[in-house]
Amino acid sequence: MLRVGSWAALQPAAGAVRTAVFVQEQGIPADLEWDDEDEVSVHVVLFTPHETPVATARLLPSQDGISLIGRVAVLKALRGQQAGIAVMQALLQEARGRGDRCVKLHAQQSAHGFYTKLGFVVEGEPFEEVGIPHVTMALSL
Repeated sequence: MLRVGSWAALQPAAGAVRTAVFVQEQGIPADLEWDDEDEVSVHVVLFTPHETPVATARLLPSQDGISLIGRVAVLKALRGQQAGIAVMQALLQEARGRGDRCVKLHAQQSAHGFYTKLGFVVEGEPFEEVGIPHVTMALSL
């Protein structure tokens, strides 16, 4: 089951997935994981039938018709099983619904292929973010 909503509504579930993936698994310092963008973003969380959160992502406010998806996280045990696709499709639908013309994201290079399958294309050169190689990718809506 997918839930789309505010940080206030989804923080416990989204926070649990992000902590498991980014802080515990990838070793990103917790103080770098949380920022003020959470409060103004649209969040999506995918739950199992038993109400366990397993995937999440956020859609930041649009600027000139371009929005940014971030903090895409899927619990390791569920990767490759459509959980990431589900949260991405939900946020792309949100972006289209509010009239965005383009969505961008900073993809970890290890996830580049996942986003390519969704239609995203690389923009610019690779860069490092929180010590992890990333690349900017974009999708026209």
